[in-house]
Amino acid sequence: MSAKRRAAVVDAAGTPLVMRPLRLRPPRVDELRVRLVACGICHTDLDMCASAAAGSILGHEGAGIVEQTGSAVRAVQPGDAVLLSYQSCGRCASCRQQRPAHCDNFWQLNFDFQRLDGSSGYLAPLHGHFFGQSSFASHALVSERNVVRVANTLPLATLAPLGCGLQTGAGTVLNSLNLQRGERLLVLGVGTVGLAAVMAARLRRATSIVALDSQARRLQLASELGATQTLQAAQRLQQLAPLDYVIDTTGNAALEKQALDRLRPGGTLVRLTGGGAMKLSHHRQIISVIQGDAVPQRFIPYLIAQWQAGHFPFDRLIDFYPFEAINQALAAARSGESIKAVLRFA
Repeated sequence: MSAKRRAAVVDAAGTPLVMRPLRLRPPRVDELRVRLVACGICHTDLDMCASAAAGSILGHEGAGIVEQTGSAVRAVQPGDAVLLSYQSCGRCASCRQQRPAHCDNFWQLNFDFQRLDGSSGYLAPLHGHFFGQSSFASHALVSERNVVRVANTLPLATLAPLGCGLQTGAGTVLNSLNLQRGERLLVLGVGTVGLAAVMAARLRRATSIVALDSQARRLQLASELGATQTLQAAQRLQQLAPLDYVIDTTGNAALEKQALDRLRPGGTLVRLTGGGAMKLSHHRQIISVIQGDAVPQRFIPYLIAQWQAGHFPFDRLIDFYPFEAINQALAAARSGESIKAVLRFA
């Protein structure tokens, strides 16, 4: 196997990933090839390990160095450091309105393991283009639209998780809800996404930031990162003052119902686990949010600036693993042993 190009590949659904040689076609005019330095592991990766077809390359929180660019690429050049986020088409009405998370082609571009025209830059039997990047690999073939250029002096391995989970949690608070000083928030589940929401709510100086989780270790970290109250038992929700917002990262229907009862008139519950929007009595509502309604090229640099200023200390969530130990990292993420596992490439 080439020491330079390899990928951790789904061999069979629900089984450990296996290392395979990575064969990529040259970038198209609007594409670029990135040598990966690091990649975070997201809950979506865990779900896909159990269902993706054999030959699929997962990973969608990549960070690396640009190696080659197509002739139409203008935002970056070889040698630039980049973070990778989700893919969007750039042509639909939502993209033209600077709302790429609502791209008409979002699901095809991010989950179909192929380009929008049905072609692939990966040679069979491999399937890439997951979230436009497939970063469980030494190299990724990406587009200009899911690349965020950053300073080469920054620690790419630390920044890698900003491309999805952290962006989603923080963006939900700052973009989707536009939470304001003095408002009250409940976060159900404080893994990566939930803790990012907690830190973002502290940025906005929320009056009350309540974190609920079953793991005492996570609740302790939530308290250190900005939660004003922590709960390990859902029964105590009835003691809370009326809430402006609830963010659900758990998908637990019974827990969600109890949280809804604490929403004030006009309040909003956000589902980050799927499910449609709906209106409730007293002008309350349930909405679903994708990627924190973030434009990565604007939002990720903002999060980096907040981190540098000491206001968004997401690095406290991270455990590093060598790429060769990817199955160990996946297991740690699945069990909750690691809040945010990040792979580092040699």
